[in-house]
Amino acid sequence: MSLFIYNTLKRKKEEFVPLHDGKIGIYVCGITAYDRCHIGHARSAVVFDVIVRFLRKSGFDVTFVRNFTDIDDKIINRSNKEGISTSELVEREIGHFYQDMDALGVKRADIEPRATEHIPEIISLIERLVDRGYAYEAGGDVYFSVRKFPNYGKLSGRDLEQLLAGARIMPGEHKVDPLDFALWKGAKPGEPYWESPWGKGRPGWHIECSAMSMKYLGETFDIHGGGLDLAFPHHENEIAQSEAATGKQFVRYWVHNGFVTIKGEKMSKSLGNFITIKDILEQYHPEALRLFLLSKHYRSPLDYSPESLNEATSALDRCYKALFEAAQIVEAPVKKQRPLPEHVKESAAFIKGLEEKVDVAMADDFNTAKALGHIFDAIRGVNRILEEARRKPSALYKEILKDSSRQILQAAKIFGILTEDPGAYIEKRNLAALESSGLSLKELETLIEERNNARKEKNWERADEIRDSLAQKGILLKDTPTGTKWSADL
Repeated sequence: MSLFIYNTLKRKKEEFVPLHDGKIGIYVCGITAYDRCHIGHARSAVVFDVIVRFLRKSGFDVTFVRNFTDIDDKIINRSNKEGISTSELVEREIGHFYQDMDALGVKRADIEPRATEHIPEIISLIERLVDRGYAYEAGGDVYFSVRKFPNYGKLSGRDLEQLLAGARIMPGEHKVDPLDFALWKGAKPGEPYWESPWGKGRPGWHIECSAMSMKYLGETFDIHGGGLDLAFPHHENEIAQSEAATGKQFVRYWVHNGFVTIKGEKMSKSLGNFITIKDILEQYHPEALRLFLLSKHYRSPLDYSPESLNEATSALDRCYKALFEAAQIVEAPVKKQRPLPEHVKESAAFIKGLEEKVDVAMADDFNTAKALGHIFDAIRGVNRILEEARRKPSALYKEILKDSSRQILQAAKIFGILTEDPGAYIEKRNLAALESSGLSLKELETLIEERNNARKEKNWERADEIRDSLAQKGILLKDTPTGTKWSADL
C-alpha cells in the first residue's frame, strides 16, 4: 500500500518514498522548557505519536528525534522572575512534560537531544556558514544573511519584500539587515554562556534544530514535523541555514499540524488563552483527550471547548461499554446453537476488515478522523450483534464477539485508545458518575435495598419513584436473576 503525505514545501499531497529503503528519519520540534504544556503542545505530541506508530506498524524502521529547547530568552526571563537557575527551571519543566506525555500515552522519542548538550555541533555549523559567506559576526553576535540565500521563503511562500515591510532592527541587535536572524547571541551580564570563536554567548533558537537533526539523521532526512506556527520563521530559517551550510536538500517532506483554537482564536501562551494538559486531565480521561485531538484531520484547525471533550468522553464510553458487554457474552454459559441472522454476519464481516480500512485511511495523509470513523462503525456493529445475542442467545456469538473485540483493539492500538481493561474502565466511570450524582455508594445501596423491599411489598409506586429518581441523577438500575445491578448512564 502506497503512503501519501501532504508536503508543506510542495503544497500538495505526494507519494512518500523514503531516502533509504525501509528506513525513515523523522525530527519533530519539541517544547521550550519554561512552563507547563498546553493543549496545543498535546495536539502536536499526539499527532506525531500516532504518525510514528503507524509508520512502524507499516514496517518502516523509524528513527524518531524530538528535541528540548533548554536555553532561550523565555527560559532566562522566567528563571530570573522565579529566582532560580535556568537549569533548575528546565529540569522542572521537562519533568512536567514527561508527566503530561506519560499520562497521555505519548511514547518517548528514540532520541531527545537538548540544545545545551550540542554546543560544539552548533558552533561548528555556524563556523561553516561564516566560512561560506552566509553568516557574519557583529558585536559578539553572529547573524545569517537572508538575502544571500536565494530560495528563502520557499516553505512559507513569503517573499523578501513582504517580509521587509514588517522587519525591524531591535535595540541591542547588531545585524546589518532587518531580515537577518541570529545564529549566536553574545552573552549579557548574568546570562548563561558558552565560549565560542565570537566570545561568550549562547545559540539562537533556529540553529539548534539544524545542528541536532543533522547530527542524528544526516544532512538530508525524510520528515520534519511540528505545529503550523513553526513553519515561519523557525522552519524557514532551518532550511536556509542548513542548505546554505551543506549545499544539499535539508528535508524531503515537511509535515505541520494545525492550530488548536478557542472560539476561533489561536491558543497560545502569548495570548494568555491557553489551557494546560494538567488541568484538562484533572477533569477528563486521557484517552478522551486523545480522541478529541485526533477527531479532525491533523492539518485542520481544531476548536477546543468543554462540549467537545464531553463528546469525546461519550464516544469513548460507548466503545468501552460495547467491549465490556461483548466480554460478558463471551463468558456467559450458553451452549445452544442458533443460526446467525444475515445482518449479524454482515456486521461481523465489516469488523473483520476493520484493520485494513484503518490502514487505508491512515495511508492517505494520516487521516485519523476517517480511520476513527471506521472504528466507531465497528463499535456500532458490535452493538447490533449484542442486541441479537441478548434477544436469541447462541454459543455462536461467543466466537464472533471475541474476534470482533480483538479486531477493534488491534485497530485502536496506533491511536493509543482502548488500552484499559473494559471492566476496569466501566467500574471507574460508574464510580465517577456516582460521585457526580452526590450519592455515596452506601447511600445508593440503601436506596436499592429500600426499592427491593418495596417491590416485595408490591409498593410499585415507591419502587418506581426510587428508580426514576436515580435515573435523573444518571444512575440506572437493572433487575437480574442474581439481584439488582446499577450502572452509570454512559
